Amino acid sequence: MKKPLILLVDDDIDTLGLLELTLRTANYEVVSVYSGQQALDMVKQREFDAILLDIMMPDLSGFDVMRIMNHELEQVPPVIFLTAKNRPEDQQMGKGLGASAFLTKPATRGRLLDVVTAAVKTASGF
Repeated sequence: MKKPLILLVDDDIDTLGLLELTLRTANYEVVSVYSGQQALDMVKQREFDAILLDIMMPDLSGFDVMRIMNHELEQVPPVIFLTAKNRPEDQQMGKGLGASAFLTKPATRGRLLDVVTAAVKTASGF
């Protein structure tokens, strides 16, 4: 059985490293990118079971990435916003764009894995 494929999008290399380690030890396959534009390029090349997406990035915000995916992709994988922005209006914006979850950094390992597992199950229909 193939491992679920997760796209990690964050401009902070330390955050990506920690997320990669957490997800790989939980038996996920992971692809990491450092910018919104790289994320858009990657979703056009491969099918992901879920995306962990930061909001505040230097080129395109996570909200911008989500808007573009909604417009350009036939099917958008489940998106989990993982961000330091935790204002109610940010959460509303994320939900309005179709995000499956909104996690505030730093998220605990257990909470992160619970949310990713739920998103992957939703995407795969299990």
